[in-house]
Amino acid sequence: MSDYSIWVLEYCYVSKYHKSGVLYGAHNQGYLKLPYCYAVIKGKGQVAMVDVGYNDKAYGKHLGDKFGVENWRNPRTVLQGIGLTPEDVQNVFITHAHFDHFGNVEDFPNATFHIQEQELAKWVWAMSLPDRLRWMMVAVDPGDIIRGVELARDKRLKCINGGVSDVLPGIDLHVALDSHTFASQWVHVRNDGKSDSKDGWVLAGDLVYVFENIDGPGGVVDVDQMYVPVGLAVGSQQNLVMATEEMMKAVQYDSKRVIPIHEERLKDRFPSRITGDGLRITEICLADNEKSRVK
Repeated sequence: MSDYSIWVLEYCYVSKYHKSGVLYGAHNQGYLKLPYCYAVIKGKGQVAMVDVGYNDKAYGKHLGDKFGVENWRNPRTVLQGIGLTPEDVQNVFITHAHFDHFGNVEDFPNATFHIQEQELAKWVWAMSLPDRLRWMMVAVDPGDIIRGVELARDKRLKCINGGVSDVLPGIDLHVALDSHTFASQWVHVRNDGKSDSKDGWVLAGDLVYVFENIDGPGGVVDVDQMYVPVGLAVGSQQNLVMATEEMMKAVQYDSKRVIPIHEERLKDRFPSRITGDGLRITEICLADNEKSRVK
């Protein structure tokens, strides 16, 4: 029995991203393709998303251009690939407030957004600092933070303090403080609905970028190998490594069940297809009676 379908939807990409950004200490080791994606969770009468990408205008466009983003498409176009519209989305779990994850909230008029309270509050604090401390804002659009506060005003934002079990049936939220960001969160989908699920999936946000963050620099799936944290962190690499351990524990140390949405090689592990726009849809799992969107 599987309660939910999960898809990872690419909405743009960076063709040449420094490897040192995704693997701590990987200096002068070249570049890789970095897809920009969000995830959709569908089942039990619910349509939820993990992150919403960014809007290719104003300062969001400035950041996209700065990072070398190509082939951007809006959520309506991207969601059409799995037969959904932005209006169908009821809940959005924001893993963190970097521009490519929290920059499209206005495109989802019926959604309630869930973010860690400390994540939003600390970015407001960071915005108040002198310009000489702007490094920590390198991937944040201040306009996104303002729009987050507006969501709170409109009673469409739920600020979470720590972990939440069954935010939707069988879906839990977990926090990783002072890691990639001030309060990044990851999503655990217990697809059999059991508290000790043997059919769990973790949507890791940017706590994990690529397979090597879990499997080690050799890329071999082996629990005894060393975790290698991501290269970009406002917090500490220690906290990133400990968050990785928690995610792995949640899926009984089966690294294939921890999904890094920036990983180009998801296509090597899961069914996928390229859309007419040149972007990839990856199908992580299917709920009972749900039809495939990639075949």
